[in-house]
Amino acid sequence: MNNYVLECCADSVQSAINAEKGGANRIELCSALVIGGLSPSVCLFDEVMKNCSIKVNVLLRPRFGDFCYDDYEIEIIKNEIKMFRERGANGVVIGVLKPDGTLDMEKMKYLMEEAKGIDVTLHRAFDVAKDPYKTLEQAKELGINTILTSGQKNSAMDGAELLKDLVSKSENVDILVGSGVSAEVIKPLYDMTKATSYHMSGKVTLESRMTYRKEGVSMGAAGVSEFEIFETSVEKVKAASELLKAL
Repeated sequence: MNNYVLECCADSVQSAINAEKGGANRIELCSALVIGGLSPSVCLFDEVMKNCSIKVNVLLRPRFGDFCYDDYEIEIIKNEIKMFRERGANGVVIGVLKPDGTLDMEKMKYLMEEAKGIDVTLHRAFDVAKDPYKTLEQAKELGINTILTSGQKNSAMDGAELLKDLVSKSENVDILVGSGVSAEVIKPLYDMTKATSYHMSGKVTLESRMTYRKEGVSMGAAGVSEFEIFETSVEKVKAASELLKAL
């Protein structure tokens, strides 16, 4: 396959570099990937842009939790769109829902206006939306380029039936398959869905370089060790890339 997308989500410069080395052709840049990703800092973006040559899309998520944002949060996202657009981002990754689980068209149109001239991906807010087919049609109306989705399941393999439907109905919207994507599942996913765009972290767990480790003090979420670092693996991305080329 020639016209495939292999996007890697990365929350560090090293992960972004590893993604490119492995053959990814786009990065979704974020912070705090361990909690699903939040907006990255400008400094992280700048450093990635200095060290990588592939396209960089920026996840804009102002906080952990749902995708029902108040007006303050919408202004933060809007200003982040402007900031990253002006700094050379290929695109932004956004999504806003109403309390009833429908796409908030008013707020999305407001954000889309600021994103003119760059690509827009509707992130996995899509996967918790009430009606995926209506949301797809709304995405088309908004002029969204890409929808990142697992088919409204915890993994893309489990959501393959819906993914197949979405690909067949997508028209000018690219269906970017994500969640649980690896070289081991891309071929069966392609056979079932005919999707040509895939999103993965390709992460491995590395031991912290710290030799002194204070016991009994946690800096973050319970159950998450400060002495384990998640990083994108060149080898995992390369395996996925080579498989896509061979399809």
